[in-house]
Amino acid sequence: MRKTVAIGMLGTVLDAVGGGSPQRWKKWRPTIGLCQQKDLVVDRLEVLHEARHRRLFTQIQQDIAQVSPAIEVRSVEIAFRDPWDFEDVYAALHDFAQGYAFDPETEDYLIHITTGTHVAQICWFLLAEARYLPAKLVQTAPLRRSEGEERDAAGNYTLIDLDLSRYDKIATRFAREQADTVSLLKAGIATRNTRFNRMIEQMERVAVRSKAPMLLCGPTGAGKSFLARRVYAMKKARHQLTGRFVEVNCATLRGDSAMSALFGHVKGAFTGAQNDRPGLLRSADGGLLFLDEIGELGPDEQAMLLKVIEEKRFFPLGSDREAESDFQLIAGTVRDLRQWVNEGKFREDLYARINLWTYTLPSLAERREDLEPNLDFELDRVAREHGEQVRFNAEARRAYLAFATSTEARWVGNFRELSASVTRMATLADKGRITGEGVTEEILRLRQAWSDPGEATTLFGDQGEGLDLFDRLQLEGVIAICRQSRSLSDAGRRLFGISRQEKAKSNDADRLRKYLARYNLSWPSIQVSSEQA
Repeated sequence: MRKTVAIGMLGTVLDAVGGGSPQRWKKWRPTIGLCQQKDLVVDRLEVLHEARHRRLFTQIQQDIAQVSPAIEVRSVEIAFRDPWDFEDVYAALHDFAQGYAFDPETEDYLIHITTGTHVAQICWFLLAEARYLPAKLVQTAPLRRSEGEERDAAGNYTLIDLDLSRYDKIATRFAREQADTVSLLKAGIATRNTRFNRMIEQMERVAVRSKAPMLLCGPTGAGKSFLARRVYAMKKARHQLTGRFVEVNCATLRGDSAMSALFGHVKGAFTGAQNDRPGLLRSADGGLLFLDEIGELGPDEQAMLLKVIEEKRFFPLGSDREAESDFQLIAGTVRDLRQWVNEGKFREDLYARINLWTYTLPSLAERREDLEPNLDFELDRVAREHGEQVRFNAEARRAYLAFATSTEARWVGNFRELSASVTRMATLADKGRITGEGVTEEILRLRQAWSDPGEATTLFGDQGEGLDLFDRLQLEGVIAICRQSRSLSDAGRRLFGISRQEKAKSNDADRLRKYLARYNLSWPSIQVSSEQA
């Protein structure tokens, strides 16, 4: 049978009313009243008090024995240097909670918040809300005299359950706020891709609950920088960040200038250092630091960054005094950092530190169902930037979406390329209307950018001319996916996403390798040609 255990402070004022005289039974005393409730059975009462109040505890224990002899009353002596000092009281009650042998499987717990200082009551609430105390709160109060003289001494009680999901109106409001937050992360774009929506929902929960680093992976133009800014805006709105958003493209940092830009320097640290420089990491103190292309950092910068993440301290270049900076870190990369660790290009300990929450952003080609809502978003962006609304004719919109969502549309530059495409059409539109002619011109422009010269011709010259159009288009599509992917296995998973589910053991990399071999191609040759393009 489950037992109910109540835990509370000894009320050195209200519990002491009446002293030891018979008059005390006519007075409301919160600890005694808690034990007199007819529909609240307490099996054990833990009474916290300071050593100097032992006599009062003994009196209360004896009085409870008279009104409710079945209740086991325990003394828990606790020391406060100052019962009105928040830090002191919270630390003492936290130590009590950590040391108490809670048994939620067989016991229910109540925290009596009526007694004790207001500071103690706040600390009880915080400990229960943070689940250090697996308990509900109980508050007792005297009855009004008009409700009956005979029950004034017992009073009444109210239970407060901090599981807010139990309260329909609050739960509905929280659900609405979460939906608003997710919409914020997506910039209000009504995306339809299931995988992307799940990822954003989890990112919202993690960002709100944790300051741990995030790692955003994905091809160029997939929206890593954009999403990092949205996370910052969300946390800023919730008052979880007070500092700036600082974005750094690590690919632009080289040599001593990289150290100076990131960690700052003192005057005279090197030739040309005429003044102190705080550095970007210190500029991000209290805010969010987005390190895009983190894989491009050199070994020394990686080592110092690891120290900053772990200790929040670092030495500016040329300084013997440590600086401090506490920031939320989001890193972005197009690289396969795990592979780079294996090749010795990226520190394993730094990768382990930033790999706690890793999210791979799908390319636009993987989110074709999201093209239409993103098209509307881009049109709204153009309107905000240029102060003029631009719209498609109905037929022009259908023609553009039909092409944009087809397998012919490669979207090598992902959302950045879509944004450029819409900007071009809007700029050339007369009287704010994008016509069929404008769409036709843009489609030709995109086709030329993607297919001239064709990938097959580029890779193996005149041999590409000997391919059927069917094989050529298929091969060009495969090569495009390979260039957008971080590894052979990643490309294989994307290319064989359906058929791989039917196999007991899928070897996507081997299937792709054999396909490429039919055309005398290999993964390294495709990557080399991509770098040369």
